[in-house]
Amino acid sequence: MADYDYDLFVIGAGSGGVRAARLTALSGKRVAVAEEHRVGGTCVIRGCVPKKFMVMASDFAHDFEIAEGYGWTVEASFDWPKFIQAKDVEIARLSGLYVANLGKAGVELIHGRAVLKDAHTVAIAGKGEDGGDLIVTAERILIATGGRPWLPTEIPGIEHAITSEEAFHLPELPKRILIAGGGYIAVEFAGIFAGLGVETTLVYRGPNILRGFDDDVRAHLAAEIEKRGVTVVLGCQHTEIRKTESGLLNVLENGMEIEADVVMFATGRAPHVKGLGLETAGVELNDKGAIKVDEFSKTTADNIWAIGDVTDRMNLTPVAIREAVAFHETVYRDNPQSFDYEAVATAVFSQPPVGVVGLTEAEARRACAGEVDVYVTRFRPMKYAFTGSDERMLMKLVVDATSDRVIGVHIVGPEAPEMIQLAAIAVKAGLTKAQWDATCAVHPTMAEELVTLRVKQTSETNAG
Repeated sequence: MADYDYDLFVIGAGSGGVRAARLTALSGKRVAVAEEHRVGGTCVIRGCVPKKFMVMASDFAHDFEIAEGYGWTVEASFDWPKFIQAKDVEIARLSGLYVANLGKAGVELIHGRAVLKDAHTVAIAGKGEDGGDLIVTAERILIATGGRPWLPTEIPGIEHAITSEEAFHLPELPKRILIAGGGYIAVEFAGIFAGLGVETTLVYRGPNILRGFDDDVRAHLAAEIEKRGVTVVLGCQHTEIRKTESGLLNVLENGMEIEADVVMFATGRAPHVKGLGLETAGVELNDKGAIKVDEFSKTTADNIWAIGDVTDRMNLTPVAIREAVAFHETVYRDNPQSFDYEAVATAVFSQPPVGVVGLTEAEARRACAGEVDVYVTRFRPMKYAFTGSDERMLMKLVVDATSDRVIGVHIVGPEAPEMIQLAAIAVKAGLTKAQWDATCAVHPTMAEELVTLRVKQTSETNAG
């Protein structure tokens, strides 16, 4: 057998790469991981974690409004630089924990950009003794480089726009922002900036936000975020961004012209594969530009695997971590495992937030040949009773009428992400609607509606 420098070399120290590296090193293997930016990857450094801090910061404005209805007198102001500093300190701490945990596991961390030279050889730029490339070999290689936001370069003036990555480090809070996009990131940042008092416009080319989600969820959330002050422009996209003396003029294809201080594009992320040397190692891409893998995350090269967003299967941090565990079990413990992508819960930290698991109503009708029962409720959360707010909560259960299994749960409203984590256990376990109904409610809570829904939706009851 060839003598390699490492048993496993991991490219990318995000959540998936770090988990795979640690597990493999703890099993006694020689492991190294290369990271060209900060350890922690998209989620910790420029994604889920800092974004959640921003959501929490911005949601206080709504809480203050509610507090006044309960008799509190609130005088508040927001200090953007102070928040950014606190956020950056915490992100640095979390990144440091990732570094420390790698070290404790015996993983060698190399700060630098790694490029494949062949199926077993990696070059790390500028890390050689003479300042050149450091060349190392590995029996196996794992690619976990994640994804990166992209900008539609065909739009004139696109150089004036930022992505979500720059939004985390704006030197000052803008007075006006226009966000292009209708997915998770666009909707979440719209809520963030609107909550912080920024005049916020969301522009999306599709007929409604959150493509791929249940239609009731999409319609309900679009209405609710407008109640929170977000102006939503649908079915339209940019033709030009023009810099003026007073800001950035967004020219839209429907003739609208909207001026903003900051323009943010959140129109998708692409697998981070450029310049990795994949072709020299025999690693192929699929038709979406992601690394092609089999059910065990193995690429078209015999000794190279890939996990996480770079494979564009299900781009969620917990999924990347589970793919990492499956990789380790398969390759190093002789226990072949593949991650089960069915009934994976997800949350959108919009304001109000969304939590979903399982099939949408449309997906269920296709999968069950139309034999589907649907239960829907819309109500005002108890917390808003004293405020005069017309904000509404949505809960929806989708049931396979033949087996009585609950195959989809969709929630929009306060604490939806927390509820959906627990609902996901029941959906994953295949529990029936009768078993949900047999579960005693906790009163008074919003979640009790999930086990007290009894009336099936009809075309008449869906009118609300």
